[in-house]
Amino acid sequence: MSSLPVDLYRADQVRALDRRIIEQHAITGFQLMERAAASAWQELVGAWPEARRITVLCGSGNNAGDGFLLAGLAHDSGRKVRLITLTDPENLAGDANRAARLTLGRIQTKPFLGSDQLTDADVLVDAMLGTGLDRALEGNYLQAVKAINAAGRPVLAIDIPTGLHADSGRVMGDAVQATLTVTFIGLKQGMFTGCAADYCGRIVFADLDAPEEIYSAVPPAARRIDYASQASLLSPRRRTAHKGSYGHVLVVGGDYGYSGAVRMAATAAARCGAGLISVATRCGHANAIPLAVPELMVRGIEQSAELDPMLSRASLVVAGPGLGQDDWGQRLFTKILDSALPLVLDADALNLLAREPARSNRWILTPHPGEAARLLDLDAAAVQADRFQAIEMLQARYGGVIVLKGSGTIVYGGAGLPMVCTDGNPGMASGGMGDVLSGVIAGLLVQWLSPLQAAALGVAIHAAAGDRAARQDGERGMLATDLLPWIRRLVNPMHDSPVKQCE
Repeated sequence: MSSLPVDLYRADQVRALDRRIIEQHAITGFQLMERAAASAWQELVGAWPEARRITVLCGSGNNAGDGFLLAGLAHDSGRKVRLITLTDPENLAGDANRAARLTLGRIQTKPFLGSDQLTDADVLVDAMLGTGLDRALEGNYLQAVKAINAAGRPVLAIDIPTGLHADSGRVMGDAVQATLTVTFIGLKQGMFTGCAADYCGRIVFADLDAPEEIYSAVPPAARRIDYASQASLLSPRRRTAHKGSYGHVLVVGGDYGYSGAVRMAATAAARCGAGLISVATRCGHANAIPLAVPELMVRGIEQSAELDPMLSRASLVVAGPGLGQDDWGQRLFTKILDSALPLVLDADALNLLAREPARSNRWILTPHPGEAARLLDLDAAAVQADRFQAIEMLQARYGGVIVLKGSGTIVYGGAGLPMVCTDGNPGMASGGMGDVLSGVIAGLLVQWLSPLQAAALGVAIHAAAGDRAARQDGERGMLATDLLPWIRRLVNPMHDSPVKQCE
């Protein structure tokens, strides 16, 4: 077993890796199946050492073959094993058929009849369908998935939970809610975004001793990112630095009733190390915001022309937090678009952009699924059904760097691979988190990072801050402002150790 690698693959790419192992390295498909079963069995014993009664549900294809061999290992260890088949084993082909023949006759085997067959198991093993699923579940497969989920037992899924699409993470009618998924050869990209986290449980990777050189011939489809992989972008500051060295962020928004949005975005930019922060907001909010955060320079504006002097001093603009979509917000948004500054657009700025789509390489767009749907003239369900496709469509239509928020946030800039953040937690599903993220990205972008670097690092810091806040006080009841102290710590991985003074 190994820790999770960074490369993510589509199902067809993993099959290509399998073929290369078999064709070029004198390893048979059945040997790979034996290794997969042994890896999954090792993880099962490690997770549930006291489990004595194991029920294995085998379907079709090589996934079923893995299940048959695991059942044999469990039987040989002295466990009480029940094999339940969803396809006549006689109809299995190739290595799966060989695995079934080695196992049948030694272990009690019955076809799937209903949920009563699962109630006495200590652990259920899902070996029904693997990565080849391309249509909605039906018939006994659908009923078996529902029975597994209703059984209330720990579940180990082999390679991928049945019903989960390997490329998109879409649920194909229904899907097994696994406690633990042991996946092989290459990580499937669909297991790390959208609703997949509700079905995969803890993910363990087993490379099955695949030769390292096979991976060079099959480029990945996407990559995982987390704070650990991105923190190296945070370089130490020079002793001769001053506030002008680290940019001037202008945050525009905060219509009546939404002053908190611009305050959170601006404070997050400051906590990331931006040198200067200005806020343009409604006049009625201009006095209150600096009472809470005196470091912010706040100006109340009612006419778009009043933005001109602020834009002339700014290094970039964050637009959208609390902006609104009425005439005031529209006029300010139009003025911002007319500037030549880099932009981080969120919330209502995205909704206004959706009304009159444009393309630019100077912005970072940070939509959640609903905003992404409006930008693409789709519904949110269509966006969530294939988030990789959605972010590619967004980037093709609007340009720049796109941050598609949600569980498994994806960052994509057109060139290179999509990056999927695997940090974060459900406690972050609360108001204001997007405002904080836009400020984090802006605060990093003015510190000499590229837009793609700032977006990826910002997403990783934001998610890691949420995880640390959850570990300290729990997920439920987390506020966006709870992330701010952690953000400051995370942008200082080496306590901001300065480099030597210039000669």
